[in-house]
Amino acid sequence: MRTPARRPDRPPGLHYDAGFVGPKDYADILAWLRTVHPLWELRFSDRRPPPGGQPQRSLLRPVYWLGNWQFACLDYYRPPEGLRDRCVAAEAFPAVLARLVRRIEDLTHRLFPPAIVPDGWRINTCLVNLYGDRIENGKRVDVARVGEHKDFEPGPVASISVGERALFQFVSSRKPGSRDAVELQQWLDDGSLLIFAGNHWKRRLFHRVQRVDRRAKATFEFPVEGFETRRVNFTFRYVPDEHVTPFSGLSAEAREDIRGYMETLARHSSWFRDQLQGETATPAEDGPVPASASRPRGTAAATGPPPDAAHRGGFPPRVPRGPAR
Repeated sequence: MRTPARRPDRPPGLHYDAGFVGPKDYADILAWLRTVHPLWELRFSDRRPPPGGQPQRSLLRPVYWLGNWQFACLDYYRPPEGLRDRCVAAEAFPAVLARLVRRIEDLTHRLFPPAIVPDGWRINTCLVNLYGDRIENGKRVDVARVGEHKDFEPGPVASISVGERALFQFVSSRKPGSRDAVELQQWLDDGSLLIFAGNHWKRRLFHRVQRVDRRAKATFEFPVEGFETRRVNFTFRYVPDEHVTPFSGLSAEAREDIRGYMETLARHSSWFRDQLQGETATPAEDGPVPASASRPRGTAAATGPPPDAAHRGGFPPRVPRGPAR
């Protein structure tokens, strides 16, 4: 289903299409996912104590980025202050995502008023999030959720989901973690598209993924140790080109913070190999750099039972669609 006609009391900037991804594109997405080697990052650099006495921790889920990579230890993109050393140039979109992005951009310009689509907006960034269970001492711990937060990239944000459906909520929390009202919630179905933008949906409200179903028994296999995936989400955003920096253009400290991740990515990606080989000499003003660098979690084959034949080499069949909730 698509989002029904906007109620007079509902602000503009919201669109949902449960059947956005067609069979050919869906198959191409699954084929591309088989080539991906996600990272399971640490939240902070391991080259210095975490800020404010916070504990070091892994992210809840493995991730992959396209267009630019916002490493957690560099603290993501947070304009207007958090611009430098935040967005590291990354691989281009594969053909299937490039096709879908063109459709999303066209939809966004047709459906949303110009006031909520900034001049120059286009999709050039994609976060690929894996949702599922962390395996600890042979036991599954469900970490398929995202706490309330806001995305700081300018303009609309689009989200494509594959695998199990997820309960997505807009909440009017006064601050992250507080229990305030759910203003709107939507099950994000397999193959669906959600776009949100504007002062109300993107700037004023927080959003979160409250839980991810298991009813379709969808499974994906990725070369990430200790994690079983049942949903993959693609979040598309826009970062101005001037804020995207090649690895060689980062400060010396930022390069060392992510060097281990870059080396891991380079094992499977010519793009990241070229980025490392193109590194320039450290600018003198950056000062000396300690030798140690962050190292990501291991990249051994995923644990858990082997997929059955119906799951096409570890990836789920298309989930049957039920009535919208």
